[in-house]
Amino acid sequence: MTDSLFFDELETRSRAEREQALFAALPAQVTNAQQNAPAFADILNGVDASAITSREALAQLPVTRKSALTALQKQNPPFGGLTAKAAPQMRRIFSSPGPIYEPEARRVDYWRMARALYAAGFREGDIVHNSLSYHLTPGGWIFDDAAQALGCAVFPAGVGQTELQVTSIVDVQSTGYMGTPSFLKIMLDKAADMQVSLSSLKKAFVSGEALLPAVRQQINDAGISICQGYATADLGLIAYETSAGEGLVIDEGVIVEIVRPGTGDPVAEGEVGEVVVTTLNPEYPLIRFATGDLSAVLAGESPCGRTNMRIKGWMGRADQTTKVKGMFVHPEQIAEVIKRHTEIQNARLIVAHEGVNDIMTLRCEVANSDDSLADTIKNTVREVCKLRSDVEFVTPKSLPNDGKVIDDVRKFD
Repeated sequence: MTDSLFFDELETRSRAEREQALFAALPAQVTNAQQNAPAFADILNGVDASAITSREALAQLPVTRKSALTALQKQNPPFGGLTAKAAPQMRRIFSSPGPIYEPEARRVDYWRMARALYAAGFREGDIVHNSLSYHLTPGGWIFDDAAQALGCAVFPAGVGQTELQVTSIVDVQSTGYMGTPSFLKIMLDKAADMQVSLSSLKKAFVSGEALLPAVRQQINDAGISICQGYATADLGLIAYETSAGEGLVIDEGVIVEIVRPGTGDPVAEGEVGEVVVTTLNPEYPLIRFATGDLSAVLAGESPCGRTNMRIKGWMGRADQTTKVKGMFVHPEQIAEVIKRHTEIQNARLIVAHEGVNDIMTLRCEVANSDDSLADTIKNTVREVCKLRSDVEFVTPKSLPNDGKVIDDVRKFD
């Protein structure tokens, strides 16, 4: 691979060219899921795969939620019937908290993470210190395989033993770091205590937690350029930061939608919603897989020259289910209330205490309101949620753009 700014020519395609290629490939992937993954045979029953050739058509398909994986996998172990290959045909099987079991197929850079490492400056000949765990969970292997695909040598450090890890970086003269940003900060602090230099480190690629501004600054001050990535063990790479440092660029192997939490309905550009991903992975053909994470689309293209859609990064969790008076209230229920009243442009359920009592208030963005509409909406909430709620009308576009459908402001301490 020549040392160029871009991993391959896919990163600089026009948006029209990219959309055409992705949606030309999608019908075959939907067919693959229907024919080879038993769970998707049920989920996508009756779907005409040949017609799924646009974002509008894709948005009509059911959403499969990550939160449902544990139950699905217990019913049909180990992968819940969502894979197109059986477990013995896989290269490795991992376990993430839940437990959720994830497959790795027998392909180089199965999770497509090499693209993100390349954007972070990793190149053939780098010696990369990998501090993600190789035990049970796939994080260490995801990064390891990607670095090796680029021609890097990997020091498989794993987690813990900070002093020994610092010593190994000094002795081996590692040029790159992969892991969480907080552990890199810990190692920089430990190196200062040990009075040794980690000056051989020039680049870092981090994931698994938020990259806080203060931590980024400390790492940059140590002479290390740092980029972050957004990936899951199910989907592989979703989006990655580049040298431009303006949002995360979507990977070329997935289709990303931002939808209103509790629904499968795409939101407008810039509006915060849940990240839903469709992957072209033939072994694990996840179609409209809801990650449970919140983000928003950034307008325009990255200054780095990559032309794919960008997102702001991780902005919180979309699963806002709460319990009121012994009853669970779900975002899907609030979406159903909105759906039944076309006057409501947007809504948010506020759950609070009044003395010792739980109270719910549905704040609704409406252009024109009256007492009759309020009463009708109250009845709908009671019918859908089996609980009483007040209704408060607010002006359109006045609710915060933070992806919240249910805001539980109760204090329990």
